[in-house]
Amino acid sequence: MAEQDQTPVFQIQRVYLKDLSLEQPNSPQILLEQEQPQVEINLGVDANPVVEGIFEVAVTATVHTKIKDKTLFLVEAKEAGIFEIRNIPQEQLNPIIGIACPQIVYPYLRAVVADAITRAGFPPVHLAEVNFQAMYEAQQAQTQTNGGGSPIITSA
Repeated sequence: MAEQDQTPVFQIQRVYLKDLSLEQPNSPQILLEQEQPQVEINLGVDANPVVEGIFEVAVTATVHTKIKDKTLFLVEAKEAGIFEIRNIPQEQLNPIIGIACPQIVYPYLRAVVADAITRAGFPPVHLAEVNFQAMYEAQQAQTQTNGGGSPIITSA
């Protein structure tokens, strides 16, 4: 019989909304404010092996909008994807998981965040495009400075 197939595999199995939270703790009073809100956006990437050759990669966005020191709204969303990645050299695996996979998941996350904010009665907040390669490289540099291993993949 022929040797086991060693063809590299990179396939999207599924993209899904893993978590979504929207809070308006100071409504309705804060909705009467005329001041321009301050918007703070934080992003994160997390990856976990599911089974051999299958990884879950999640991108999380937190959008915190305040007027003065009071929260107008807070949205936290996590969009994830399940990816089959096999027969890829180890030195290429982390960049695929840290760059290519988040680039696939992120547009879905952007849509979820804009939709949730619009449905809450506010003008949509459109998350900016993200350079996941620069984000990954910065994280790698920080990990080397701190003397750690892979910052992206966490154990299951």
